[in-house]
Amino acid sequence: MKIMLDAGHGYHTAGKRSPDGLSEYDFNRAVTDYAKRSLENYENVIVYFAHSDERDIPLKERTNKANQLKVDSYVAIHANSFGSTWNNANGIETYIHPNKPKEAYELAQKIQHNLVISTGLNNRGVKTADFHVLRETNMTAVLVECGFMTNRNEAELLRSDTYRKTCAEAIVKALVDQYKLKRKTNSKMPPASTIIPAKTSLYKVQVGAYKDKKNADELAEALQKLGYSSYVYYE
Repeated sequence: MKIMLDAGHGYHTAGKRSPDGLSEYDFNRAVTDYAKRSLENYENVIVYFAHSDERDIPLKERTNKANQLKVDSYVAIHANSFGSTWNNANGIETYIHPNKPKEAYELAQKIQHNLVISTGLNNRGVKTADFHVLRETNMTAVLVECGFMTNRNEAELLRSDTYRKTCAEAIVKALVDQYKLKRKTNSKMPPASTIIPAKTSLYKVQVGAYKDKKNADELAEALQKLGYSSYVYYE
């Protein structure tokens, strides 16, 4: 199983920045790095990168490489934007080419579902687009947008190493499910967490426990500034 991961753009790509200077490539490459490390723990999986830290690789060169290597699946990882100033555009979306090949659509649905469940961000759905990396690749290809750099709350998440790992794990889980990948018996990494959507129960995540209420109040306030609903309770 050959998988190509594409960290969209590059360090020197003009304009791919948040209003306060976050480089999209910095996020993209971190997610691909984490995803590669995780995928290498599965049997008969070879992971290639379409991008490079040395220079901005042209799109044609990326897709040519994928076609020459005859990879089985191509996953382009991006962070989204709407305009060049802060705004309220938000959420996760995944793209496939308009001809909607069955396997690409299935993989995109899995990636979209896992990312939305894992991150809690708005579900913008699976969409179609005539992007070069989707059109010119001979294999199953998807492009995922992992949040908006022009949304203050989501830009903070995109900077977070925890969020980057979460996105990588969600993408890897989709690839594992789609291609029935088997974990190596000597793998040192624990299996990716299984995501089980809630049906009738409510699942909660506790992010802190303090003896001093002031510390709890400060954390709740910080979370609220990032756009999360939070509250403090006493046991």
